[in-house]
Amino acid sequence: MSNSPLDADGIPICDGPDTQPRKPRLTAPPGAIDCHAHIFGPVARYPFSPKRLFTPPDVTLAQYRQLLATLGIARAVLVTPSVYGMDNERQLDTLVEMQGAWRGVAVVATDVAESELERLHRAGFRGVRVNLFAKSGLMLDDLEAIAARVSPLRWHVQLHADARTLPEIAARLRRLPVDVVFDHMGHIPAAAGVAHPGFSALLELMREGRFWAKLSAPYRLSELRYPWNDVVPFARALISAAPDRLVWGSDWPHPAVPGHMPANFVMPNDGDLLDVLSLWADDPGVQRKILLDNPRRLYDFD
Repeated sequence: MSNSPLDADGIPICDGPDTQPRKPRLTAPPGAIDCHAHIFGPVARYPFSPKRLFTPPDVTLAQYRQLLATLGIARAVLVTPSVYGMDNERQLDTLVEMQGAWRGVAVVATDVAESELERLHRAGFRGVRVNLFAKSGLMLDDLEAIAARVSPLRWHVQLHADARTLPEIAARLRRLPVDVVFDHMGHIPAAAGVAHPGFSALLELMREGRFWAKLSAPYRLSELRYPWNDVVPFARALISAAPDRLVWGSDWPHPAVPGHMPANFVMPNDGDLLDVLSLWADDPGVQRKILLDNPRRLYDFD
């Protein structure tokens, strides 16, 4: 990623997704949900934040819906990505176009107007993201204030943080008045090992009933290539700890942030990303929970 081309603002341009996703061997249950994806562009209509860490190529709703059809996935949760800062319009317009069938996770300021929260809720947003890897949205100091703002809507806080820091903030998380969803399995490098105190803290939280995690983006954690075998112990430990509070996400279109990706990063094929769930959990009942039952509860589907 250090050799990425730069845009006109001197910001690295990341690659687009694999344009030939293969049909997975795993058969998703009817109604299955992809719980982490983004739509980008066109930039003339939806300008990026000047504080962004990368510049993604445009990807369309039509492209994403074709991918979902290939994977056998019916519905989706769109997450406002860091390149938009606190501008949720690109994801919101997509939710409106999907006529209430999908859900979203927003990024809003702690002083956001009640009318704006209500507008986002009507469109399908059910959570707010705190991304500690970015510089364009909510930060750790905002945690309590934003949780208080979204609690009346019964939204959750989605926390994108390195689990190695959890021992320092676990007490704060327990005091929040909302559920907390950990992005990308806690985004802890596989090289740290499942015995790391941060991952142990994550498992302890997951057993308590108000914490969730996304089984997503193994390629962000691994120094290996598919099937990312060094991530398998992490996923299996999470499934053992809390099978009723895990959801799956593709992380499409896999924006590769320079400085935050393993050295040997290769753009994943989305068929592989669904099939790896079989390696983590071979019980069809557990797969159904992760792909359907759990996200229906978390995101207020149906």
